Amino acid sequence: MNKSSLIGFILIGAILFGWMLWMQPSKEQLEEQKRIQDSIVMARREAAVLDSIRQAEEQQRAEEAQALAAMQVMEMDSATAAAEQIRLQKDKFGVFASTSNGQDQIWTVENQLQRISFSSKGGFIKEVELKDYKTYDSLPLISFDPETALFDLSFFSNNRTINTSQLYFQPFLNGQPFTGDQITVGEGDSIVFALRAYIDGADSQFNEGKYLEYEYTIFDNNYMFDCNLRTVGLKDIIASNNNSMNLDWQVDLKQHEKDVDRFTTTTVYYKSMTENDVDKVEDRKRKEETINSSVNWVSFKERFFCNVLVAKKGFSSAKLGVNTDHPTDAKYLKTMSASLEIPYDFNAEVNEFPMSFYFGPNHFKTLKSYNLNLQRQIDVGNFFLIRWINYGVIYVFDWLGSYGWNYGIVILILTILIKILLFPIAFKSYKSTAITRILKPEMEAINAKYPKEEDAMKKQQAVMTLQKQAGASPASGCIPMLLQFPILIAVFRFFPSSIELRQQSFLWAEDLSTYDSVLDLPFRIPGYGDHVSLFCLLMTITTFIYTYVNNKQMDTTANPQMKGMKIMMYLMPILFLGIFNSYSAGLSYYYMLANIITFLQMYLFRVLIDEDKIRLTIEENKRKPVKKSRFQQRLEEAQKAQRQQLKNAKR
Repeated sequence: MNKSSLIGFILIGAILFGWMLWMQPSKEQLEEQKRIQDSIVMARREAAVLDSIRQAEEQQRAEEAQALAAMQVMEMDSATAAAEQIRLQKDKFGVFASTSNGQDQIWTVENQLQRISFSSKGGFIKEVELKDYKTYDSLPLISFDPETALFDLSFFSNNRTINTSQLYFQPFLNGQPFTGDQITVGEGDSIVFALRAYIDGADSQFNEGKYLEYEYTIFDNNYMFDCNLRTVGLKDIIASNNNSMNLDWQVDLKQHEKDVDRFTTTTVYYKSMTENDVDKVEDRKRKEETINSSVNWVSFKERFFCNVLVAKKGFSSAKLGVNTDHPTDAKYLKTMSASLEIPYDFNAEVNEFPMSFYFGPNHFKTLKSYNLNLQRQIDVGNFFLIRWINYGVIYVFDWLGSYGWNYGIVILILTILIKILLFPIAFKSYKSTAITRILKPEMEAINAKYPKEEDAMKKQQAVMTLQKQAGASPASGCIPMLLQFPILIAVFRFFPSSIELRQQSFLWAEDLSTYDSVLDLPFRIPGYGDHVSLFCLLMTITTFIYTYVNNKQMDTTANPQMKGMKIMMYLMPILFLGIFNSYSAGLSYYYMLANIITFLQMYLFRVLIDEDKIRLTIEENKRKPVKKSRFQQRLEEAQKAQRQQLKNAKR
């Protein structure tokens, strides 16, 4: 940089610095700016105060106007006020205006099994108590929450939508007006309790010839009762272009059990009129499903109880919903909903739509007795073999339970019967295992004769020939497990769904349908839980012992793949410990008994099977010509082809 450029930069800097000093406000200017800013703040505060005063004055004037209007209304005579009220009701409810007025009254009908409460508002069931059952904490078992339940029939009338949930119904007992509030169904008897919603008559009186009615027929010793929906004389009241009415049913299911079982389904089940099978809404966090065909029944099903609505002629269509996000309380399991279409003949003077309600236990024989396939709600397995095994288990279980024994004893006898049924298969498998054990020295000799990998097929063929001569099976140790596997899966489904075990105690377990906690942990172990189930622990220990004993009998000399199976079998008890710790104590107890009985069987087999005699039989069989099986023939052909390929490769 030359001298001229340096002088130029200095001059520019001096000019900029001087300009900044010149542009800086003076002390008087700074004070003036501060005064202006303070004035602006003060003005804003004054404006805010004025706005507050103005709003307060407006609110006061509004309150004075409301008070004046209220005084004017109070000064009106009673006849004018009543007329205004009637006008408003007629505008909203039409000919059902008078029925929209009333007091909420409760009537209770009691039979041997249920205590059913009906409400005048809506004409529907307010509450159902199952008398033979209690919740896990010994409270009365109510099928659904009465405060949130909805049962609403809606239809069009004179360009209005009428909702029966807003109407007040009149009670009738066996066809006569009823003035009481308690009804008891006599033994072997039945009663007809009807609730009617009349249309308006002259002078705001009811027209007793035109009404909508729910007619309930309740029996003495039955969880199911009839509900006949009837419209009488409403031909000109309900819109003539209506060929259906809509029925909305919604309930919040409460948690009745100690635990929320992870493997049984709480959701909406339904059955169509055309198909014999039963379907369900998939159990997700929130799910809706629309069925456009005729529906026979809809069930809000939980683990041990269900609320079922049956349409004897079928609902025209249905929209079903399940929601697990309850907005107010965690004690609810799920919110169930059904929007059902009821066919309606607008040309008929009288319309009837017969229905039935079932509020009761998920007891297989009870549900099956109605011949509606209601028992298909009980989750005993979808695969036909598993399902039919469980049907047999259910009948045996009910037969044993009919003697009044403790259900711990019933499970013990059931386990013994199943083991007796499988005894011939287990005996044959154990004998085959014993033969394999006797042949072990010869198996080792074959392995020494064919040590090379390319001789694997020769070794396998020699082992199969030896086993065939001796009458042994290479997979003898796995056969019992494979044959018992369908039964294991079947009882895995049966015990958690069996209401017979609900609140049944045995030894230290207070309830065989849920886990038997003997120690509550102050923390939660991932994959295990926050408690120790003793039956689950005993089942795991016996399973380890059974696995150890069974693996000792398995010979992996002839089949190296069995080594991997041994490792898997040792991992299974660890997996079971995590799964079954929060599962039904009855199921863990059953598996523990099965293991113990298997040990006893093994001891008995050792006594019954004479290994010296088996050795003599093996020697005799060796002298006899062995007919090659098709598998051996194919194996030899494959071996020849392999040798030919090796020869061709060397050329």
